[in-house]
Amino acid sequence: MAHDLAVWFPAIRAGSGADIFTERLCAALNARGIRAEITWLPLRAEYAPWSVSVPKPPEWATVAHVNSWLPQRFWPRALPVVCTLHSCVHDPALDPFKRPVQRLYHRWWVHGIERAALIRAQRVVAVSHYTAKAASAAFGIEEISVIPNGIDTNFFTPIARTQPYHPFRLLYVGNWSALKGVDLLAPIMTALGAGFELYYTTDRAGRHKRYALPGNCHSLGRLDAKSLRQSYQQADALLFPSRLEGLPLTVIEAMACGLPVIAARSSSLPEVVEDGVTGLLCPVDAVDAFVSAAQRLANDPALWQSMREAARARATACFDEQVLLARYLERYRRVLG
Repeated sequence: MAHDLAVWFPAIRAGSGADIFTERLCAALNARGIRAEITWLPLRAEYAPWSVSVPKPPEWATVAHVNSWLPQRFWPRALPVVCTLHSCVHDPALDPFKRPVQRLYHRWWVHGIERAALIRAQRVVAVSHYTAKAASAAFGIEEISVIPNGIDTNFFTPIARTQPYHPFRLLYVGNWSALKGVDLLAPIMTALGAGFELYYTTDRAGRHKRYALPGNCHSLGRLDAKSLRQSYQQADALLFPSRLEGLPLTVIEAMACGLPVIAARSSSLPEVVEDGVTGLLCPVDAVDAFVSAAQRLANDPALWQSMREAARARATACFDEQVLLARYLERYRRVLG
């Protein structure tokens, strides 16, 4: 059956994690000897699809793989389709973080596009159980399987270390929105004081400048892939107070590099971080709990070392892109069969 499988990705270039997912999956398929190709559409194809020409599916393609936000105009008529849900913007937990225009856009435009996608696709896949549950509640559709996003665990690897740094070195990687809990970074680091440092990435919009961080916080700027890997390797723990995640690739990359994760016990995060084994989960918005978790790791090198090893092992066993590629191959062959 493998020689009959060829995958076409009609995809909107949104500058998001969904783009990275599509690029990685396409490259992994080609590396496996399965023909795959992306046709990128401009961002306006999402909100003004009538303004974009409909691409013709390649003659060699036997399966199409789409994002749930792709309007029906761009779906191939003659190919079976696998559809991936990267998040569920209709989750009521997201409402406090939406601007009024976003709320209207999601309710009156995106909801219709996604509902049509989930009904029409031969297979629907969500990146986490949390996302699948939220989508089922939003659309009344139960047949949603789960395949987490994968990473290259041969690229994201740890370096040999036996002791944490002093000061204990925390790392934040992500954009600077309230959804990510970045407003908690300053009070956490202020409470931790001189025995701790936070290194953080910035975003293109410069939103980190809105937050007054204490002197034990240091900017890394915007990082390419190799610099990001080095930052993971040189940190002692990932600080991730995000309030809501479809599936956090940052956390998985950090774990693959041997980082214990201090995260909120929210949304999909407990699916990734095993509390007390690969990291420590804290109640949402509980500054004192994040402070205590960081202190616990800093004061117990044996616990820190065991979590490093467990984090790496969990990332390779559960989130390696080759493991997850095999699960997508199974879905493709089912829609062909």
